[in-house]
Amino acid sequence: MDNTTSSPEPQAAAPDELYDALSALAAAVACVPFVLDIPGIEDARAAQRVVTDQLSDYVLPRLENLDAPLLVVVGGSTGAGKSTLVNSIVGKRVTETGVLRPTTRTPVLVHHPDDTEWFTRGSLLPDFVRTGSNRRRANTVRQVASSRVWPGLAILDAPDFDSIDESNREMAEQLLAAADLWLFVTSAARYADNVPWEHLRQAAQRSASIAVVLDRTSPEAMRQVRRHLAQMLTEHGLSDVALFSVPESEPNSQGVLPAADVAQIVMWLRQMAADVQTRREIVLSTLQGAINHDIDASRRLAGDLDRQIVAADHLFDDVRHVYAESLDAVLAQATDGTMLRGEVLARWQEFVGSGELFRSLESKVGNLRDRLFVKRKSAVEAQDVESAATSGLHLLILDQAERAAEAAARAWAGEPAGRTLLEAHPELDRASRDVRIRAERIAREWREAVFELVSEKGAGKKAKAKVLSYGVNATGVALMVVVFAGTAGLTGAEIGIAGGTAVAGQKLLEAVFGDQAMRELAKAASDDLRRRVSDLFESEALRFMDLLPDPQLLRLSAWEIERAIEELDESPSTTESLA
Repeated sequence: MDNTTSSPEPQAAAPDELYDALSALAAAVACVPFVLDIPGIEDARAAQRVVTDQLSDYVLPRLENLDAPLLVVVGGSTGAGKSTLVNSIVGKRVTETGVLRPTTRTPVLVHHPDDTEWFTRGSLLPDFVRTGSNRRRANTVRQVASSRVWPGLAILDAPDFDSIDESNREMAEQLLAAADLWLFVTSAARYADNVPWEHLRQAAQRSASIAVVLDRTSPEAMRQVRRHLAQMLTEHGLSDVALFSVPESEPNSQGVLPAADVAQIVMWLRQMAADVQTRREIVLSTLQGAINHDIDASRRLAGDLDRQIVAADHLFDDVRHVYAESLDAVLAQATDGTMLRGEVLARWQEFVGSGELFRSLESKVGNLRDRLFVKRKSAVEAQDVESAATSGLHLLILDQAERAAEAAARAWAGEPAGRTLLEAHPELDRASRDVRIRAERIAREWREAVFELVSEKGAGKKAKAKVLSYGVNATGVALMVVVFAGTAGLTGAEIGIAGGTAVAGQKLLEAVFGDQAMRELAKAASDDLRRRVSDLFESEALRFMDLLPDPQLLRLSAWEIERAIEELDESPSTTESLA
């Protein structure tokens, strides 16, 4: 084999503006968070992977050095004879062959020793580790330097793109996207299969440089099969691709076919390696097609991001709406008389009694021993009201937390993305495990805050004497009941039946603090309860919302893609900028 060609000098590179714009596009596309499983998401994720891989594996490294060795990737269907063809082109065994499938597990890159540096430093296919071993490892390429290959051209034996091994299929697609020239190998038995034609169609859409080898075909069937294959290529818009034929024959002990069988392919590749201008034209054509494809695909990805944003906004709104309603429900039921029922009502009525307690305290009748007895009785009965009110508030908060979780889960179940998240997190339709403890803590701490409000408001000399006279607990309980009844500031018919129960408490607070101060106390206590319950429900809502991508980050990702595309649209085409 005559290998007298040499790598071209000097090395040419793309303009910085083009390289920088494509680098920005690669970074923007790689960072896109396609989190939500909406219709079409698998296609979007696949497109993201293809664009990211092609830009990083091929476009950017190739732009750094346009005259680097031409990479010919040999790909095709299972059993087409790719590895045998590679061995035969090189003239010795460099890649494994056999009947077991898949044969090619680790891609094999064969190049001239003079081109070792370009392939070893890893600019091309940067995610693949170079190795000299036959052992299969993830993301590795076995690199073989051979003087039988011409300088300026390298051959890569890729896995089958219809392999039974999914990782092999994905690797084959990634390697084909990094090819300057795709040497597609098929056979009489496989040339009409759908899978290879889908790959050929995609390659044609990217304006990739392609040559086709009809391999393993008997001499008797060669003419008929070749004619039909050529017809199919024309129908798929590939009439101008080079078409070679390799007849069925037995390889020798080195896994090499007779030289005459592959002579046309060898001559074609040799001439290509020797002709700098031809190589440059192939590189520019494939590069321009890859860039155009990646820009178009990125535009579609920006549209896919818009759909992610809409889906995320809907799911966020579902959760916010549900928990806002539950917060309003807690505050409504805690301030509309609902709480003044059952145990709370019974304990409050016991505390108030027939009114003798308050009358006796107001008139200060009886001797000191009688007043101390009444005050002690008041404190004991006030504690009963405290306990009942705290327990009732705890159960109200807990009930609404559970209702909110169920409602949020139901809302998400109506959205495709929400259903997927619920399947992965089935616990979401119940409140968090510690919500009972936290709800009880909120009720208890709110009660303590109410008593603190009473103490602070009663710090003045006159009010302090009255608070001490009635007792802090009794005054605090009265404020809780007024808040529960929602009667602060109402009089007469405005109070209504539900609020009637709280009249005694309202009168007590008015007697101690005055009408305006009583209203301020009730509002402060109600606002404090809203804040505490709001904090709890916000943390409960975060169980849902933490699973969602931030719509603002999605919008930023879409903007970065669109900005990079705008810069590329304003740049000259690759062929123009490098002419």
